[in-house]
Amino acid sequence: MSETPTAYQDGWKIFKDPIHGYIDMHPLCVKIIDTEEFQRLRYIKQLGFCYLVFPGAAHNRFEHSLGVGHLARKFCSKLQQTQPELGITDKDVLCVHVAGLCYDLGHGPFSHMFERFTKAVGKSRPHEQTSVAMFDHLIEVNQLEGEFKRFDLDEKDITFIKELIDKEEKKKESPHPRRPSFLYEIVANTRNGIDVDKWDYFLRDCHHLGIACSFDWDRYMECSCVSTDASGVKMICSREKEVENLYDLFGTRRSLHRKAYQHKVANIIEIMTVEALVEAKDHFKIQGKEGRMLTIGEAIDDMVAYTKLTDDVILQLMRSLDENLKVSREILKRVQKRQFYKYIGQARSKKKEIFPHDKIPTFVEEILSNMKLGAPLTEEQLVIDLVNFDYGMGRKNPIENVRFYYKENPGKAEFIAKEKVSWMLPKQFSEQQIRVYCKPLDQESVRKAAECVKKWCADKGYLYTGPGEFTIDVSSE
Repeated sequence: MSETPTAYQDGWKIFKDPIHGYIDMHPLCVKIIDTEEFQRLRYIKQLGFCYLVFPGAAHNRFEHSLGVGHLARKFCSKLQQTQPELGITDKDVLCVHVAGLCYDLGHGPFSHMFERFTKAVGKSRPHEQTSVAMFDHLIEVNQLEGEFKRFDLDEKDITFIKELIDKEEKKKESPHPRRPSFLYEIVANTRNGIDVDKWDYFLRDCHHLGIACSFDWDRYMECSCVSTDASGVKMICSREKEVENLYDLFGTRRSLHRKAYQHKVANIIEIMTVEALVEAKDHFKIQGKEGRMLTIGEAIDDMVAYTKLTDDVILQLMRSLDENLKVSREILKRVQKRQFYKYIGQARSKKKEIFPHDKIPTFVEEILSNMKLGAPLTEEQLVIDLVNFDYGMGRKNPIENVRFYYKENPGKAEFIAKEKVSWMLPKQFSEQQIRVYCKPLDQESVRKAAECVKKWCADKGYLYTGPGEFTIDVSSE
């Protein structure tokens, strides 16, 4: 693994990628890629319904997974070659390579949209857990145990791969000794969020969205090394001169969420599609293990059925003649005709509060209490979407969990306080928008909804922004 492969090495495969150029895949990874379970990722869009707002954003989880696998191997190999004292083995590098490749195996239709659906039907769980389940299933049904053994990977190595994919796996008791902690920071870094998964999706998403990306992952990788903190823990650190660049990195994440990932039109399309799936949940069935017919929500617990669950489910619903799916078809038809629920406006708390999602019914009730005489709007006709923006760790500053080293002493991991970097860095690392939509599109309903929302913001002391407006303080009018 430490050697650079060529196009002529037995079993290696070279892919031409628009982001990373020519990337090499280990023969074991090629075996994984050439399975139905992995090829399924070709039919799951990386950015969900963003492509209905940004036409170029139609890329998929397949190509992103190749990119993450490539970067995972490259980063781990770099540490192996520049710091031989760490004892990183070729098996370690291969495990990290496989984990990066398989990290997104568990995504459902339209990626994070499916997580919104599973939450709505009480089956919510992180995609990483489903990725582990799909990884186990992939090995079993394709009889890949022999391929893992061929490259000297045994049960403890497979356990390590699953731990790299899902942090919950690492919390379980294991008969196998843990690998060094810094290896767990390459694919999915739970300590500060700086990992190869982000590197790839920043570059790839910006490329397809047509948004500039200034983050230089290659420079960050070259400026990284494994150092030891005061408590004796080895971790991946960056040069002290990169600290401001890392603030820019998380600023890029926030910017992508504001401009694209949480775009108000893409979000309401997602909400409408979830409504269509919820309406269809008891009537649309998928064949799972041993021929059992399962609902869309049940498929997440059966990898045979889940393998068949891709973005195509929307087309199947739209083409179905089943009368039980009529409501679902009508909602999806509205999406196709771009008859989206009408955006009324958004509110933000002056106190910088972050409300939980179970607060939504209360908000709806409060807004409708401002309804004047006339045909009233109902709770079912208003939709509220709580949208959180942050630097990846909620209210926390993720850079506080990053450690740096100085050129004079690369083995020592040190903390750099924000005040030592710049007085111009952000003081607030999270905010929330309370977005309100109206299902009826007639002018009277939209007008009433807008009046109620504006009055609600004035009563609660929230900052209000209507369509095409800057944020205004309605309480001062």
